[in-house]
Amino acid sequence: MSATLNRPRRTGHERRRTLSAALGWAACALALVLVIGPLLDIVYVVAARGLSAFSIGLFTTVTNGTGGGLLNAITGTIILSLGALVVAVPVGVGAGIYLSEYGTNRLGSGIRFLSDVLTGTPSIVLGYFSYIVFVTWLGWDFSVLAGSITLAILIVPYLARITELALRQVPNNMREAGFALGAREPTVVFKIVLPMAAPGVITGILLALAISVGETAPLIYTAGWSNYQWNGHLTNSPIGYLTYVIWSFINEPSDSAHALAFAAALIVMLVVLAINIGVRLVVRRKKPG
Repeated sequence: MSATLNRPRRTGHERRRTLSAALGWAACALALVLVIGPLLDIVYVVAARGLSAFSIGLFTTVTNGTGGGLLNAITGTIILSLGALVVAVPVGVGAGIYLSEYGTNRLGSGIRFLSDVLTGTPSIVLGYFSYIVFVTWLGWDFSVLAGSITLAILIVPYLARITELALRQVPNNMREAGFALGAREPTVVFKIVLPMAAPGVITGILLALAISVGETAPLIYTAGWSNYQWNGHLTNSPIGYLTYVIWSFINEPSDSAHALAFAAALIVMLVVLAINIGVRLVVRRKKPG
C-alpha cells in the first residue's frame, strides 16, 4: 500500500511523450506493412505462378510463338549482360580510379556531374539514342552488340562512382608506404590500392549486373526479339531475353503466354536475389573479423 502511495505520478509532459512515442511506433509499423505487404504479395504471386510453369522443357526448348520454352531468352540474357560487363567494367573501373586518385580537378568534377546526369536519365531515352545511332545510323539492326553497348552505357556511371568510393576508403598511409618503398604511382594504384578495394569494386560489378539483367526498355529498341537461339553474329541479328517475355507475353490472351511470363519473372527475380546475396557475402568478407 505504501509503495503505491509513494509511486511518483506522471506529469502531463511525460504522458504526451508516451502517447507521441506510441503513435510514432504505430505509424512506423503501418509504413512497414504498406511497404512489405505489396512486396510479399508480388513475390508470392510470381513464385506461385512461376513455379507452376517450371519444367525441363522450359530450360531446354526455345520459344515457339507465345508457347514453348525459355532457352533462347535465358541464353540471350546471359549474353547481353556479360557483353555489357565486358564493355562497362574497364571503362567504369578506370573512370573510378581516375576520379579517386586524380579527380580533384575540373575534369574530375565534370565527369562526376555527367555521371550523375547519366544515372538520372531514363533508360528508355538511352534505348532511343542507341536505336538512332547503332541500329539505324551504323546499320547494325537489332543485335547483341547494340544491346550490350546500351546496357554498358547504362551501368558505367554506377561502376565509376562505386569504384571511386571503394578506392577512397583505402587509407592514405598504404599509398604512402608504397611510395616510400620506391614504387611508382601506377604500381601503387594497381598493386596496392586496387587489390585492397577489390571487395567494393566487385560489389559494384555485381550491382551493375543486377541492373542489366532487369532492364527492358533499352533492349526493345536495340536487341529486338528472336524465338531462336543466338547465331553468334554480333550485328544484324536480334536476340531473345527474359524481360521481353515478361513485358510482352503478359498482354497475350493465351494461358501459355502468361505461364512463360511468370516463369521468366521468377527466373529474373531469383537471379537478382542471388546477385544481391553475393553482394552481401562480398561486403561481409570485407569487414574485419
